[in-house]
Amino acid sequence: MSKDESDASASSSSSEDEEEIPQSQPKKKQRTEPIPAPLEIAPTADAASSSIQNATNSTSILTGNTKSKSNRLIILLDQAKLETIKNRRGNYELLNCDDHRDLCKKKLKKDPKEFRPDICHQELLALLDSPLNKAGYLQIYIRTSRNVLIELHPSVRIPRTYKRFAGLMVQLLHKMKIKASDNGTTLMKVIKNPFSQHLPVGTHVYGMSCQGLLYSPLGLAKALVPASFEDVEQGGSSQVCFVIGAMAAGHVTVEDHPYIEKMFSVSEYPLSGASAINRILGAIEHQWGIV
Repeated sequence: MSKDESDASASSSSSEDEEEIPQSQPKKKQRTEPIPAPLEIAPTADAASSSIQNATNSTSILTGNTKSKSNRLIILLDQAKLETIKNRRGNYELLNCDDHRDLCKKKLKKDPKEFRPDICHQELLALLDSPLNKAGYLQIYIRTSRNVLIELHPSVRIPRTYKRFAGLMVQLLHKMKIKASDNGTTLMKVIKNPFSQHLPVGTHVYGMSCQGLLYSPLGLAKALVPASFEDVEQGGSSQVCFVIGAMAAGHVTVEDHPYIEKMFSVSEYPLSGASAINRILGAIEHQWGIV
């Protein structure tokens, strides 16, 4: 083979290589096609909250669309020790036996053991944490030892710590109401006495005391509460109200609440208010099928 022929064959082979390169490019382009995202992009916090609110707008108790008052079990926490006092720095505090022991003895001439606002705090947490309240079938009132009547919105969230709870109660007793910062809903407010005018017509009121007629929690629920919440919604049964003490010592009396029909107990032993509430609400939730 001559030199010219070898150069021609080399050039032809190189040209063939050059022609083969563009043939392989389409295959590479097919491999680099955009791959669809396997997961949906997470929405922002605002978009997520708005979608949740729209999806549960008809039943959620957080948006203010609670069950009507005629469909709820009513609880009155009676004789709660919620009183304010001005300290040396000029600030108002919630009077309690731990921080104001000397003041109770010397100035008020009362037993410091009586001033237990933490009892009301514990009972409120037991009520608001219950599935019955989260389902929208609970209405709560508070009556203080100074005869101040307070109504709570079902969607209110009470602070878990006593210090923050005390600050909230001082603000409520001085401003007469507490509103939500986001939508302006009135969460807690002081209302006019007497308590009986806020009860729906035909409501049966019962007092809870360790001196009352002894019932098991399930027996009490079957005897006093409608068989199901559908009966209350359809107007087939009257509403029920329980008056539960929120004081350190003493009992709920018919003299203070003449509209009480009868006194009941759910244990042969003296129980704390929060423990009695858990027993009563647990039995009602069992009867109404609320889990």
